[in-house]
Amino acid sequence: MLETCYQYEVPEAGCDEAGRGCLAGAVFAAAVILPPDFRDPLLNDSKQMSERNRNRLRAVIEREAVAWAVAAVTPERIDEINILNASFEGMCRAVERLDKRPEFLLIDGNRFRSTLDIPYKCVVKGDGKYADIAAASVLAKTHRDEYMRRLAEEYPLYGWAKNKGYPTREHRLAVRRYGMTPYHRLTFNHELGQLELF
Repeated sequence: MLETCYQYEVPEAGCDEAGRGCLAGAVFAAAVILPPDFRDPLLNDSKQMSERNRNRLRAVIEREAVAWAVAAVTPERIDEINILNASFEGMCRAVERLDKRPEFLLIDGNRFRSTLDIPYKCVVKGDGKYADIAAASVLAKTHRDEYMRRLAEEYPLYGWAKNKGYPTREHRLAVRRYGMTPYHRLTFNHELGQLELF
């Protein structure tokens, strides 16, 4: 069972992102403040959960959280400031959208740069340790998957409904065959030589 949050003295928002390693689409970030007594046995790092359980938990989190918010950073912005900075920007935007202002942020990962005047702590693999980060990972992942399914209707040849924009063999072959779309990140490596990695 995950610890609900890192500290209980002040309102804490867990923050995480989804889509950092993708070739296409926005990166999504989420911030979640959970009630201190929040428990759900299915909650875990979203990458370790089935799609069905992620979607079930999304509804639970959005209903029971003290506050939650999701933000997207476009491929154009990713190309402009790089994916790491775009991830930080997305988390800051999500925190700014919360209905309740947190007084502490718990960030998944080993680095964070913030434009916010809120203290924070980074936790490596925090989405497998703290429920508020895990909840943020679920929201970021499910909202991004929903977005990629919509893009797949517009560009069905790239397999985005299934690969969600990640650099699968199918996706790289489609780039070779059909070229890049307006949703591809131009600064990411789309080269065919990468196919030998799969």
